[in-house]
Amino acid sequence: MTLYRGSFLDTPVAGELRTELDGGLLVRDGVVVARGVVHAPAGEEVVDLTGGLVLPGFVDTHVHYPQVRAIGGLGMPLLDWLERCALPEECRLADVGYARTVAAEFVDGLARAGTTSALVFGSHFAPAVDALFTEADRVGLRVTSGLVVSDRLLPEALLTTPERALAEGRALAERWHGVRRSRYAVTPRFSLSCSPELLESCADLLGEVDGALVTSHVNENLAEVAAVAELFGGSYVDTYDKPGLLGPRSVLAHDVHPTDGELDLLGLRGTAVAHCPTSNAALGSGLFPLRRHRAAGVRVALGSDVGAGTGFSLLKEGLQGYFGQQLLGAAGEPLTPADLLHLATAAGADALGLDDVGDLSVGKRFDAVWLRPDAGSTLDVVLRSAAGPDDALAKAFALGGPADIAGVWVDGDRIRGVSANP
Repeated sequence: MTLYRGSFLDTPVAGELRTELDGGLLVRDGVVVARGVVHAPAGEEVVDLTGGLVLPGFVDTHVHYPQVRAIGGLGMPLLDWLERCALPEECRLADVGYARTVAAEFVDGLARAGTTSALVFGSHFAPAVDALFTEADRVGLRVTSGLVVSDRLLPEALLTTPERALAEGRALAERWHGVRRSRYAVTPRFSLSCSPELLESCADLLGEVDGALVTSHVNENLAEVAAVAELFGGSYVDTYDKPGLLGPRSVLAHDVHPTDGELDLLGLRGTAVAHCPTSNAALGSGLFPLRRHRAAGVRVALGSDVGAGTGFSLLKEGLQGYFGQQLLGAAGEPLTPADLLHLATAAGADALGLDDVGDLSVGKRFDAVWLRPDAGSTLDVVLRSAAGPDDALAKAFALGGPADIAGVWVDGDRIRGVSANP
C-alpha cells in the first residue's frame, strides 16, 4: 500500500467541490481504499505531495492523434483548415515509421498535460492506429481509439470501402479492445465523408465488438451542417441515429449548432457531447450552447480537439469554456471552478463509461495529477495567497498548464514526474 499526502480536490457530484486539505489517501493495487488517513500502516510507502493541488486525472473526450503537428493553423474556418492543414498531415501517417514518431509525440503530449484517459480520434491507416495503441500501452495511458473511416470527399489516400473498413476495424478490435487500458471506438470521420453504406458497416462493427464506443463529429460549422443536410436530406444527428450509432456509449464532438429536435434525440439516446472550446474559438465555429444541452439532458464533457484545438491542456479548455459561457450572456451557463473541474474529470469519465475513474473516492482507481508550479512562478504566488480551495482551483484554471504538472498517476502507477522517465 501507498499513502499519498497532500491537498486533494475533486467533484464526485457535479458542481460540488470536495476538498481534503493536508490529507491522506491510502492506495492498494491502484485503488483508493481509504481517505483521511494520517499515518501509513507500518512499513508502507508514503508519497509526499504537499504543496500545490492533487486533482483527478484529466479525461479528454475528443483529441486527434494524427494532428499533433497541425496545431496552430489559425485564421481558417473548419473545411478550409481540414483541406490545408489537417488532411495533408493525416495522409503522411500511411508511413508507419512516421506514424510511430507521431504516436510517441501525441501520447507524450497527453501525459505532460495530465490527461490520464482519452477518447482518441485515430488514423485512417490501420498500422498507424496499431502504433497509437502500442505507444499508449507502453506509457500506461487509458486510451479508447479506432480506425477512422471515410469513403468520399477526402483525399484518395484516406478513403476506404465498407467491406475494408469492417475487416480492418475488426482486426484492430480483436488485437486491442479490452487489453489492459485500451478499448476500441468505431470512428466514422463525419457524415459528410461517409456514405450511408459506410455508416451501416460502422454499425455492423459496433454490433460485433461488445462494449465498443462510437465517436464522430456533429454540427461543428454552419457550412458543414448545410453540406450534410444537402447530402442526406435530414438533420446531422439523424445521420448517426438511422444506422444505430447513437447510444450511451457514443460521443459526438462539438455540436455548436444543434436544433432543439437534435438535442432532444441526443438526450433520449443518452449520447454525450465533447465540448471543444479552444477549437470552436480558433476556427470561428461559434459559442457552445451548454445551457440548451443541459436542459435537454445531454451529457457534456471537455475535449481538446488537437490539432484544431490549441493544445492538450484541459485546464486551458476549461478556462476557454468559461469564457465562452460568459460571452453568451443570458444564454450562457455560468461556470464555477467546481464546474470546470467536473467537466475535465468526472463528466469525461461518465461520457466514456469509465465508472472507476473521474474522482478520488474510495473504490476508484488512483488516476491523479499533482499540480505544483515552480517556486516563484505567478501560479505559485497566487496559489499561496488563495482565499480557499475554490479560489485556488480558479487560479489553477486561469494560469495552469502542462509546465505545472509535477506528477501523473494511472492505476497508481506513476507515469510522469520526478521518479518517472521524462
